Amino acid sequence: MEFSHQPVLVEEVIKALQPKSGGKYLDGTLGGGGHAEVILRESSPDGILWGIDRDQSAIEAASSRLAAFGNRVKIKHGTYSSAVGWVTARTMDGVLLDLGVSSPQLDFRDRGFSLQVEGPLDMRMDRTQSLNAVQVINEWPEKDLADAIWKFGGERDSRRIARSIVRAREEKAIETTTQLSALIEKAKRRGKYKKHPAIQVFQAIRIVVNDELRELGKGLEMAYGLLKSGGRLAVITFHSLEDRLVKDYGNIQARDYDIPGDHDVPIQRIDRKPYMKWVYKRSIKPSSGEIKINPRARSAQLRVLEKI
Repeated sequence: MEFSHQPVLVEEVIKALQPKSGGKYLDGTLGGGGHAEVILRESSPDGILWGIDRDQSAIEAASSRLAAFGNRVKIKHGTYSSAVGWVTARTMDGVLLDLGVSSPQLDFRDRGFSLQVEGPLDMRMDRTQSLNAVQVINEWPEKDLADAIWKFGGERDSRRIARSIVRAREEKAIETTTQLSALIEKAKRRGKYKKHPAIQVFQAIRIVVNDELRELGKGLEMAYGLLKSGGRLAVITFHSLEDRLVKDYGNIQARDYDIPGDHDVPIQRIDRKPYMKWVYKRSIKPSSGEIKINPRARSAQLRVLEKI
């Protein structure tokens, strides 16, 4: 199956980053190269784009898609936070991070992300890493599983589900997505659910396997270090944990003071100049027209910061 991914909020990203001839841009989540292609086109004839992705399949697809741009595009396999050292500090006009899971990762059953088709419990964005979902599900202690399911999935039945997982794996290893999905559905309290009852648990396990939130924290700092003054950071999130991290980071960067401890006590504030500013006060969401064409765009939110 071909690696084909429909990028979200493309027009909004272009408006935010304002690609120009001679500009330098980093796409930290290259995927199939959809956003990158438009950025390169809008920054012609000599804008340059660095693209990085932790999924080797995405790298192969994007390399083919962007080949026509020749030496205007540079591509690397790795996490977006690892762009430090590859890209020169304080030189970027724009950095894009499009978070979450790509359509091919959901659609290819062997990737183990989807709870709707049977596949091996994998969930690795980078298939060269050792930790995968089957290890987390079958080896983690019950308390650690419950804590992760609650912290990263917001699942109120986290303890019941973790207990059921541990009991089930004592009899037989849990190795497929459908095994885990059915087990979760049975463990949850009865009720009507707008979404599949296992979706929050799958999200939590995926976040754990790929260390997504810690990577995002490092990635935001990476972006700040690579941007030049006036450069912009555009981040597309797909769930509240990601969005809260981006919003909190931006608010700290945009304020005109530091605090000496963990709590913001006004009398203890230390004056400083803001490091960044919000380009838009609120997040930008897809239009109803885009959602109709691409339903997976429904939960996307775009936030944009500019380095001062």
